[in-house]
Parts: sequence; structure tokens; C-alpha cells
Amino acid sequence: MLLQTKGCARIMHVMEPKEKWTDDRLDDLATKVDAGFARADEKMDAGFARVDGDIRELKNEMNERFEKVEGKIEGLDSKFDKKFDGLNNTLLGSAVSIVVTLLVCCATLIGIAVL
Repeated sequence: MLLQTKGCARIMHVMEPKEKWTDDRLDDLATKVDAGFARADEKMDAGFARVDGDIRELKNEMNERFEKVEGKIEGLDSKFDKKFDGLNNTLLGSAVSIVVTLLVCCATLIGIAVL
């Protein structure tokens, strides 16, 4: 059972393939295809070159920024070193004070016990 309308049948009739593919037509097709691929290759090469340049630019920018960050980190490192040195001196001074105070207290208790 065919469900094809007359309108579809007319379109299908127009779309019939050509009967002959001559060597000249095949050569023309091959030339057009080759030219199309050549244009596509040129576009792709230009696009890849542009992307490659963008990547180089980004890489250089990233390296510059990382160098800046490293410089800032080194500056912070020296600040922390100074602060920790000061804290160590304070803790050492406090420990010495506590030890001296304990020794004085012990000496005082010994002196009271001896009397």
C-alpha cells in the first residue's frame, strides 16, 4: 500500500539522480573538493597559530604574576621570621624569669627552714 501523495511524487521526480558521471564532472568535483580542503587547512592553520599565540601570551602573563606572588610571599616570610624571632625572645625571657623566680622562692623557703 503506497501512502505517497501526488505532491511528494512530483518532488521525488525532480530529485532523480543524474544518469551519467563523466570523467570531466568527476575531475571538477575532485578539484572543488581539493580546493575546499585547502581553504579549510588555511583557516585551521591560521586559527591554530592564533590560539598558539594566545597561549604563549597567557603563559607569559601567568609567569609574571607568579613571580609577583612569589616576591610577596618572600616578603611575608621575612616578616614572619622577624615576628617569630621576637616571640621566641619573649618566651625565652619569660621562661628565664619564671626559673629565677622559682629559685628565689626555693632559696627563701630554705632560708626560712634553716632559721
